[in-house]
Amino acid sequence: MLFKARPVKVDSQFLLLVPTSVPLMLLAIGVISLVVGSFTSNNELSFAQYQAVLARKDYIETLYRTIWLAGLTTSISLLISYPTAYWIARYPGRRDIFLIILMMPWLVSVVVRTYGWIVILGKKGVISQALMSSGLIAGPLEILFSPTAIVIGLVHVFSPFMILAIVTVLIRLDKSLEEAAASLGAGPFETFRRVLLPLSFPGIVTGSIIVFLMSMGSVVTPLLLGSMRDKMLGAQIYQDVFQLFNFPKAAALAMILCVAALAVVLPLQLLEARAKKSAAS
Repeated sequence: MLFKARPVKVDSQFLLLVPTSVPLMLLAIGVISLVVGSFTSNNELSFAQYQAVLARKDYIETLYRTIWLAGLTTSISLLISYPTAYWIARYPGRRDIFLIILMMPWLVSVVVRTYGWIVILGKKGVISQALMSSGLIAGPLEILFSPTAIVIGLVHVFSPFMILAIVTVLIRLDKSLEEAAASLGAGPFETFRRVLLPLSFPGIVTGSIIVFLMSMGSVVTPLLLGSMRDKMLGAQIYQDVFQLFNFPKAAALAMILCVAALAVVLPLQLLEARAKKSAAS
């Protein structure tokens, strides 16, 4: 008697779960190792690393500086990115070209792009030479190796993420909403405040979170464009790991950095959820 083989039915969600679970497990292992390492001193559980870090004034100042520079980078990126994203979203015929131009810098490493700013912002750079030639300044600008240079570099590196997050939302918005607001007597600013801004708020929050988190953990740009006085916490963690080999202290600093980032990101996510709820109602 011949037996027919029956096809085995496998849930498609289970098939998706298998490849997804591997990176999630690796991520969980990394986070757990970081937490355990931050509470380890001489192979024993201890709060000594946190006590040593929080007792040092320079580390607290570095944390405040990191939050301040990341927040400033996010704010400037938003001011630059929203008009750019609106312009890209409202020109569908050339949108692909604009997006390709926007993503082209990603083909070049962050180190190369940052070195480009060293050439531009240096004492003999393009900006200083142009201003001195025009007679606007007497001597070269002291921009390089300063917080200003760090913010300029971070905005250049991370603002494309903000633009893409906002463009994704603006593309889905019906242009007739703006036309309806204009027909009811609303000016450009009123249309932006009452129509565009509330509807594009999820993209603004998403882009702000991405830029803020990446700025908080940035290492290369602050190291190359800043000075030792302007060190950010990511650079300090890098130094503790690769130069001082003090892994427990680096883990404690990383945990403090994560907590500080979450303290800023979670309220933004709550605002986004409230905005979506009010828009749905």
